[in-house]
Amino acid sequence: MTMRRDGWSDMPELPEVETVRRGLMPVIEGRVIVTADIRRPDLRFALPEGMAGRLTGARVLRLTRRSKYILADLSTDETLLIHLGMSGRILISGDTLGAFHHAHPAPEKHDHVVLDFDNGARVTFNDARRFGAMDLMPTAGRDSHWLLRDLGPEPLGNAFHEDYLIARLKGRRMPIKAALLDQRIVAGLGNIYVSEILHRAGIDPRRVAGRISDARLATLVPLTRAVLAEAIEAGGSSLRDYRRTDGELGYFQHAFRVYDREGAPCPTPGCDGHVRRIVQSGRSTFHCPKCQR
Repeated sequence: MTMRRDGWSDMPELPEVETVRRGLMPVIEGRVIVTADIRRPDLRFALPEGMAGRLTGARVLRLTRRSKYILADLSTDETLLIHLGMSGRILISGDTLGAFHHAHPAPEKHDHVVLDFDNGARVTFNDARRFGAMDLMPTAGRDSHWLLRDLGPEPLGNAFHEDYLIARLKGRRMPIKAALLDQRIVAGLGNIYVSEILHRAGIDPRRVAGRISDARLATLVPLTRAVLAEAIEAGGSSLRDYRRTDGELGYFQHAFRVYDREGAPCPTPGCDGHVRRIVQSGRSTFHCPKCQR
């Protein structure tokens, strides 16, 4: 899978990251990191200097998400940034909420960062391919971090609206799929959900963004929100190496209309077309050539 500076991989996307954040919140928000076991010096890039010492004794004040990144604001006025990359997993053991009664498992080969909290919970970052990342930054200036500073608005936020999207795509010569994948235009969308959004909108992913009518572009905003909300509600997708924090698989992939359904009948009512797979910029695109125009 192609790795990119603006997000590195197609997985996980915003719904998966939001699912992980929501799973972590009741376990670690407000809790103190008692020990931090940093088991290697780097992931996708070098881990921050003195990471173990900087995390030990810090309280997690707030857990948020920006695009595909989880952000933990700490009592030390620093923020821990976490990116799952292609194969990263965050696993919880021993928490006090009643869901986990077993002892902490012995660290495995690819358990690279292990955090123990004052409530007995352990959070482990496991990443077999080391495409994930962690960093520490001053909380006050986190929006200027090199991974965050150029991001567009959140697709579920108020800054992402019809007028904004129409203005940003005006005159753009790139395919509409590439435009929606551009993290500077809208943050957090990836290959899977863009395919789903464009299918619901009936827009061919190859269409030049700047040549699509304002009315059709406007429909992308509520459809984007609907697709993401459904995926988050379903617990995120579980393709390849993704897992939820509780170890269970998400299941939104069973609701995909076109993604990874090459040759299947188009689910659009009244359409007798079939899903087709094409390649755009090295990535698979799934669409119905009959009803997406």
